[in-house]
Amino acid sequence: MTAVLGGVLLTAVEESKLSGKAQIIAVVVTVLLLALVIDLVRRRRLVERYALLWMFAAAFLVVLAVWNGGLEFIADLAGIKSPPNALFLLGLAVIFGLLLNFSIAFSRLSEETKILAQEVARMDREQRRIRKSGLVIPDANGDSPPPREREAAESPSAGEST
Repeated sequence: MTAVLGGVLLTAVEESKLSGKAQIIAVVVTVLLLALVIDLVRRRRLVERYALLWMFAAAFLVVLAVWNGGLEFIADLAGIKSPPNALFLLGLAVIFGLLLNFSIAFSRLSEETKILAQEVARMDREQRRIRKSGLVIPDANGDSPPPREREAAESPSAGEST
């Protein structure tokens, strides 16, 4: 595997206009980024919904690091004279897209949190009302307590005998 990767790296470096060290560093860093994203997904630290986006971004960076003419091709296609400017514009577009995506997710989660807090407050108010009225409250399984426990709960002095 390393021999194949090394051969691909050397071939790409020979064809590129970048210096050998710079391109090898770029390829190694982007491959490490891709490995990091895959590891985060594997350990369930990154949700699959966002992982696909990050994997595509990392794979795209690996392609740009290996294929030096790719950035020039994208710059020519967009009508940008300088390939590094095209890279910055592309990065800015990706960051803008991520910010928009996270803003949408944040808004949705804020609304869900507000609804859940209102539901908890409603249930808490209802539970207090039931306790004040002296009704029997079922346990977590939905079962009423046995009659002996119910009597003890209803009258605190019933268990005391003189």
